[in-house]
Formats: sequence, structure tokens, C-alpha cells
Amino acid sequence: MENSSPSTSRKRRRAGEPSPEPESDLNDDQLLSLEEDFNFSDTLVALRMMRAHFPRIDKVSVQPFILWSQLYSSVKDRTQVDRELESLRREGVLRTFKLSTGQDDHAIMFLDDYLSQIERVSKRLESQKQEGLSVFEWFKEHVIHSKLDPSIGHEELCSLLSLGGKVKEEHISLLINAGLLTRQLIDPNMYWFAIPNIGSILKGLSQGREELMSFLNRRKYKEMPMAALEKKCLRLSPLDMRFHLRDLLGSGHLKTVEGPTGLVVKIVKD
Repeated sequence: MENSSPSTSRKRRRAGEPSPEPESDLNDDQLLSLEEDFNFSDTLVALRMMRAHFPRIDKVSVQPFILWSQLYSSVKDRTQVDRELESLRREGVLRTFKLSTGQDDHAIMFLDDYLSQIERVSKRLESQKQEGLSVFEWFKEHVIHSKLDPSIGHEELCSLLSLGGKVKEEHISLLINAGLLTRQLIDPNMYWFAIPNIGSILKGLSQGREELMSFLNRRKYKEMPMAALEKKCLRLSPLDMRFHLRDLLGSGHLKTVEGPTGLVVKIVKD
């Protein structure tokens, strides 16, 4: 995983807010355990910490992202999370993406990281002598900064891209093939904005969820101390246990209770 420092972009940051911190300078032994580093009072602080903890993934070039559900596990006021995320989105600090792993699954990525992801895709295609790469600059300059919603219609997309040059269907196909757009199944004239190179990670996300739930279901009381569970490794997911625990706790599939020696993770009964 490449937690490169977000580059300077045209977005407007909150007054007095520093740039989002990139990769933590702490090594794995120095990082706080999940139990020690579980709750936050501020959504932006939680986002920065989770970005720093995004697992290193071999052979996949993707910038750190956070699941919306993970924020619910750490900032207890869900209304506050939704309100602050909406504010950060409109200020151009971050973007949200609808994921294919579930109806309520959304990813969050700092805008600088997303622009870096687009740049990597563009350079890779450039090395392959791909034509029409100017559309990536049009996409960054005229679409990303103008359209903050997670989806966009075909007509509006073409209109915004045309601010950079003459738009052809080949340009739209290039953006789709690069993983920056996906057609909506219910309306092919609508697109979801997407994160390139995320496909294998989303497969691991789904499989990791099932593996963790299955593991706990096989235990006698369907529970395990968080400190011990966090040290377990998942076979089917490139994402670490911390990532999956935050996700399933935030989505309500798991819960924590106080035990004699700390927090205990339990399956939520239907």
C-alpha cells in the first residue's frame, strides 16, 4: 500500500485545518491497539487516523479509503458523522463512492488521494501508448471539482468534459475501462464515480466479512476479547482484522461489551 502524502489540490480546506496526515510514522509495534484507539469525538480526526491505519496491500495500487460504516463504529453520534461528512464533501476535502459489496456500502477517500489515484491510472495508460488521455485532465479539472455527488448523468458528464475539449464516446469508454466510472444497472445513462484498482479489494472485503462472522459463530458464546481477536489473521481478505472489525461493528453485525479484561466482541443476534 502506498500511503503517499496527499498533493496540493484546488480544494478549499476548513479554516485552520492542516492537510490530512498521510501515513503514520509509527511502526506496527508502536500503533495503539484497536481497543485503545477505538472512539473519536470528531469525524475528520477519525478519518485521518483510519487513513493512517489503512493496511498495506501487496500487488494492488490503491490509495487509502475508509468505509462509512467504520466511522459509525468510532464516532457514536451517527447524525454527527453524516452531517460532518456532508460538510467535508461539499468543501472538497473528500469524496464518497458507492460500492458494489452491499446496498449501504460506501467508501470515503480524501480528494488528494483520489487525484493521485487518477494520475497513476493515466500514467499507466500513457506507458501503453493509449490515445485520448487528455480526457483524464478534463475529468480532474472540470468534473471532479464541479460534481461532488457520488453519481453523474451521461449528458452532464459530457457537458463538463467538453469544457476541456471535444468529447467522443471513446473518451467515456476510456474513463469506464480505467475504473473511474461504472454504469448504473437501473439506468445506463447514469454513472457511479469509482475508485480504480479496487475490484480485488472489494472481493476480499466481502469474503473477509463472511470469514470473520463464521469464525465468531463457531465459538461457544459467539464472542471473543477484542485484544485477542485483533491479532487473528484472515485468510480470504487482503484487509486486516482491524479494518473488518471497525466495519462490522459500525454496520451493527457485531457489538462490544465490557469484559473483565477489556472489550469483548460479540455477534449481534437477529
